[in-house]
Amino acid sequence: MASLSMSAFLFFLCVFVFGTSVLCESVPGLYVFGDSLVDVGNNNYLSLSLAKADFPHNGVDFPTGKATGRFSNGKNAADFLAEKVGLPSAPPYLSLVSKSKKLSSSSATVVTGVSFASGGAGIFNGTDELFKQSIPLTKQVGFYSLVHDQLVQQMGSEGAQAHLAKSLFLVVIGSNDLFGYFNKDSKVSKQYTPQQYVDLMVSTLKELMKKMYEMGARKFVVSGVGVIGCCPAQRKQNSSECKVEANHWSVKYNEGLKASLHEMKLESSDMHYSYFDTYNVMNGLIQDPEKYGITEIKAACCGLGNLKADIPCIPISKYCSNRKDHLFWDLYHPTESTSSIFAGHIYSGSQDVATPVNVEQLVNV
Repeated sequence: MASLSMSAFLFFLCVFVFGTSVLCESVPGLYVFGDSLVDVGNNNYLSLSLAKADFPHNGVDFPTGKATGRFSNGKNAADFLAEKVGLPSAPPYLSLVSKSKKLSSSSATVVTGVSFASGGAGIFNGTDELFKQSIPLTKQVGFYSLVHDQLVQQMGSEGAQAHLAKSLFLVVIGSNDLFGYFNKDSKVSKQYTPQQYVDLMVSTLKELMKKMYEMGARKFVVSGVGVIGCCPAQRKQNSSECKVEANHWSVKYNEGLKASLHEMKLESSDMHYSYFDTYNVMNGLIQDPEKYGITEIKAACCGLGNLKADIPCIPISKYCSNRKDHLFWDLYHPTESTSSIFAGHIYSGSQDVATPVNVEQLVNV
């Protein structure tokens, strides 16, 4: 009976919010795991974190015109993907947790999706040292287990499994692990060769995704890392040129990630995925920016100093008026318009950037 009432509630929610129940039936929920590229405000609730975006000029182009905790002038890729599959943006998990650290019974919100993403987060637990506090992927998966348990309680075991099997699990992570390795004060670079390190990234992510699979996840949307050596923070250290070594190992990590996803599919035939080649798409923007209406690929839109990357985007920083012309919003993150381009490729991109299927096709598997 509880399952029936929840189903009826969701049906009316879809009709009321979106005018149709079709999209919600195909993608009932979006669960987001990752770093600042898809954080929608979890870090606002971390008192010690230095990786925050809950102040101007972030959010200047968001519908409210205010900073939300997104590391962007507006929406990020997770917001755009939610729109494309007919769902509201997944709220930050920590906004649903009471002071007693218990997940509130906000059933409708949890059902349509939750974001666990956190600025500064990595596949490894240690990547948050630079930012004092974040939610590493291990902990994000732990939080998801609590959401999973609540869904089972609300919908029944079979109802929750059916719901999660149709839902999308977006995973955008890995950049901070690589930044950490190539940091001049890196400890891990003394412990591992670059190849050992990226192999460990891949195997650790695979184990965490297997845990998500064991808790009902069946449809994964997994993003490779971008051309990290070309962000303003990296270019300013290298006479405005991209850092070749960081980009080389980004490619190597992405190759390992693609192979790992293929292995997971062979091990579990009911697991489906779409791998997004962020590197390829981002490199296309850098090599042929005019095609996308971009004129500035090196400097950030918001910041101060060399490439506007000496001082990050904080209230005293200057920000550009022509934000759609810029690839980067700040010293690390894309502008809203760049994120929109990424989301378009994730959703309906050709097989050379979204493989073996894009999200539009994944929804119908």
